[in-house]
Amino acid sequence: MEGDVVLKQGEKDLRRLVIKAFHIDCVDYGTDNKVDAQGRLILNRDVERFLINKEAIASASVKIIRPGEWDLFTNSMMDIIPISTKVLGKIGEGITHTLTGVYVILTGVDVNGVQTAEFGSSEGILKERLYPGRAGTPSEDDFIISFDVTFQAGMGQKRHAVTEAHRMCDAFIQEFRNQMKKFRGDDCTERHEYHDIVRPGKKRVLIIKQVAGQGAMYDTHLFADEPSGAAGGRSIIDMGNMPVLVTPNEYRDGIIRSMQ
Repeated sequence: MEGDVVLKQGEKDLRRLVIKAFHIDCVDYGTDNKVDAQGRLILNRDVERFLINKEAIASASVKIIRPGEWDLFTNSMMDIIPISTKVLGKIGEGITHTLTGVYVILTGVDVNGVQTAEFGSSEGILKERLYPGRAGTPSEDDFIISFDVTFQAGMGQKRHAVTEAHRMCDAFIQEFRNQMKKFRGDDCTERHEYHDIVRPGKKRVLIIKQVAGQGAMYDTHLFADEPSGAAGGRSIIDMGNMPVLVTPNEYRDGIIRSMQ
């Protein structure tokens, strides 16, 4: 049967993760945030409705950056976010739907023009600040949804304000995730399956990943409700910067979110 793995004697399949990708060919503006399994995403310019903490954030806006339009100015980049959602199970197992061909980039500056940053800001011409096609970055053929936050004066260096910007952007993305949960899996353009298998007698491998945990943009969240999400996530700083174990499939499924 499809998805079955052949296990040798004594081996155990702990968990199975299926990631189904749906490619986006067209991104345009409209009256509602909509996405379908046929490759079309519609973007509502009004994101002020996601603004809750006005003491930290003054305003926000979104715009579409189309392929080939990277020759433009961008504020300091806080995150590059894939649009993914759990359909079945929890992060690291079950089924995940994700979009290809489009990414969200969260950027920020304060009302006085001070770029949000911890040790150095990344504002400038996009094509000079972002290398295309690397792991976790858009390619030159991808659409980019720029979610730009304007902080209140001095708030771009405050941890709680930067976290609020991530939460605001996450609420915006969640409108697309909720629709993606209803996609028919058979309509996917790509399907990938991963298994966490225990092999007794083989070498036990532990990969150590050092993550940011200092403050403001220099932070890492784990265990969110959605892959690469913010809601429900816990800061590594709040966990005392202590070691945390994650499985290979949890890592693949976006259980770690770098807040920088």
